Amino acid sequence: MTARILVSESLAEEGLSILRAAAEVDARTGLSRTELTEAIADCQGLIVRSGTQVDRDLIASAPNLRVIGRAGAGVDNIDLDAASERGIIVLNAAGGNTVSAAELAIGLLLSLSRHLAAANASLRSGEWNRSAFIGAELRGKTAGIVGLGLVGAAVARRLQAMEMRTIAFDPFVSEERARSVGAELAPLAELLAQSDVVTLHSSASPDAPPLLGAEELSAIKPGALLVNTARGRLVDESALLEALDSGRLSGAALDVFASEPAQENPLVQHPLVLATPHLGASTQEAQERVAVDIATETLKVLAGQPSQAAVNAPMIDPESLEAVGPYLSVAEMCGRLATQLASGQWRDIVIHYRGEVANYDVTPLKASVVAGLLAPISDEHVNLVNINNVIAHRGWRISERKTPDAEPYTSTITVELRTSSGATSLMGTLEHSRAAVVEINGFHVHIAASMHRPGRAQDHLHLLVLRNEDRPGRVGKVGMALGDLDVNIAAMDVGFSLENPGGMSLMALTISRALSPEEVVVLSSIDGVEDVSQAQM
Repeated sequence: MTARILVSESLAEEGLSILRAAAEVDARTGLSRTELTEAIADCQGLIVRSGTQVDRDLIASAPNLRVIGRAGAGVDNIDLDAASERGIIVLNAAGGNTVSAAELAIGLLLSLSRHLAAANASLRSGEWNRSAFIGAELRGKTAGIVGLGLVGAAVARRLQAMEMRTIAFDPFVSEERARSVGAELAPLAELLAQSDVVTLHSSASPDAPPLLGAEELSAIKPGALLVNTARGRLVDESALLEALDSGRLSGAALDVFASEPAQENPLVQHPLVLATPHLGASTQEAQERVAVDIATETLKVLAGQPSQAAVNAPMIDPESLEAVGPYLSVAEMCGRLATQLASGQWRDIVIHYRGEVANYDVTPLKASVVAGLLAPISDEHVNLVNINNVIAHRGWRISERKTPDAEPYTSTITVELRTSSGATSLMGTLEHSRAAVVEINGFHVHIAASMHRPGRAQDHLHLLVLRNEDRPGRVGKVGMALGDLDVNIAAMDVGFSLENPGGMSLMALTISRALSPEEVVVLSSIDGVEDVSQAQM
C-alpha cells in the first residue's frame, strides 16, 4: 500500500518531488487545528516546520502515523515522549543549515569590520563620505569562537582562509577536534581577553544565565567586535548596550535576539549594531537541502530502513528491551548530571556496566549516556543510528567496562567524565521503576529522578551538590543560608565516603529553584563548604 504523507508547512519543491515519487502527498499550508486533525487521520507520515504544534492530542488522532519529519533543526514543537510511546520515529534536518549559518556569520563579520551597511546607507542618502567609514583588516587578527559544534567548526575553517588566528571555547569537545578545524582551545576568560572578534555558536538553556553578561563584556578586549548568529539568550542585551555605549565594543552584528520579532529592541537602532532578522537558514540552498534531507529520511523510515536523522530512540529487539530497556533512563540521568556537575575541558568518558545489564548488548545504554551528556549543552539528539557519528564529531574518547557483580543492586551504570580539572563520577540504578543516582564521586547518596505525571509537563528538579568538611553544623548552616535566600529544600541527602570516613562529606539537596552565581558564592563562603555545583534533573 502506498504511504500517505501530510506536509503541513512550506517545503521546497525539490523535497516534494522526492516524496511524490514514492508516496501519496497531501501538501497544504495554513490548516486550522480541526483541518489538521482531519487531514492527518489516515497518514503514515507528517512533515512540519516550526509552526505546527505536534502535541499528544494530534499524535493520538493519527493511529497510522509512523514518522514525523521536522524540516529544520529544533523539535521543540513536537512531543517526543508521546511519539516515542507510540513507536513513531521523529526526524530532523539538523545539518542542512550549517553552511548557510556559517556564511552568514562570516558575512556579518566582514560587513561589520568594513562598515558596509552604514556606508551603503550613507551613499543612498546622497552623501559621499569616505573618511567616515575607515574599517579594519581581519588578516592577522584573533577570532574567538564560542561553541565548536557544526556551525562553529564551519566558521573556524573559513577563518583559516582569511588568515586569522582562531581560538575556541567549548569544554565539550576534544583538543584533537579543535585542531582538526584549525582552532586552539582556551578558557572563556582568556578567549575574551585575546580576541579581536568574538563569534557565538553555542546553544543556550532557557534557565541558564547569559553566557556573556556584564562581567564578561567588561573583560572583553577593548575595541573588539561581537557576532551572534546562534541564540539571543547568550548575551545580556542591556550589558551589551552598555558595552557599545562605553566604547568597550567597537561594534556588534546580531542575527538573533532574546525576544523575536525584535523591532522594538533598542539594539536594532544602535549606530554600532548591524542587525538582521534571524536569517541564518534563509538561503535557497539551505531550504532545498533541508527539504531533500527530510524527504529522503522520511521515505527511509516508511520503507523500514534506519535513519541517521532520527531524534528519538528507535525500537529495540524484545530480548534486549526486557533486559536493558528499563535502565535507559538511568544511563541518561547519569550522563545529564555528569555534564552539569563537571568542570574543565573534557578528555575521556568511561562507562561502567555492572550486574545483569553487563550480560547484554549495552549499545542502547551507551546511546542514552551520550544523549544525557549532550542534553544540557546541545540541541543534538542521539540514537542507536547516529551515536558513532555524534561521538566522532565531538572527538570524544569513550571506553566501556563490564562487571558481572553489582551488589547490593541488580544492575548499575557508572558514568565517569574526566576533564582537565579532574574526574566526575555518578553511579545510577533503578529503584521501583525510577532512575536514581546512588553514588557521586565515591560518596553514597540517593537522588531519585523527577516523576512524570500524565497530563502535565515534566516536573524539573534543581539539584545542589556541595562537598563539605564532615563536622557538626555544616548542614544547618547550609540550610539557614538557603532559607535566607528564600529557597525551599524538597529533599536532602548527606553522603559519606567509605574510603575516607571523617574527612569530607557530600550534601545533595533538591531545591525549589536554580541559584544565581551570586547565591552560589554565598554558599561557597560558608566555613568548611567546598565545590558548590548545581544541575537541573
